[in-house]
Amino acid sequence: MRTTLTLEEDVAAALRKAVRKRRRPLKVVVNEALRAGLAALEQKQAAPRAAHRTEGFDLGSSLVGSLDNVADVLARVEGEDHR
Repeated sequence: MRTTLTLEEDVAAALRKAVRKRRRPLKVVVNEALRAGLAALEQKQAAPRAAHRTEGFDLGSSLVGSLDNVADVLARVEGEDHR
């Protein structure tokens, strides 16, 4: 398959370095890198994540009463002129 691809400068530099180091054509190095990267992505996605659990605890009753209405809480804590 033939396609045009725009690479970021750091990726292009790494590819040029790999081509020189391996003494292989750019096409071969790109295909090898893509195969390795895609395989790593598949394994990363397939690995299940551990469940995260947070333990709760009782804080006791509220010191200001019901917290359902914020305006009422502010009025009790700061006085009626809280605005």
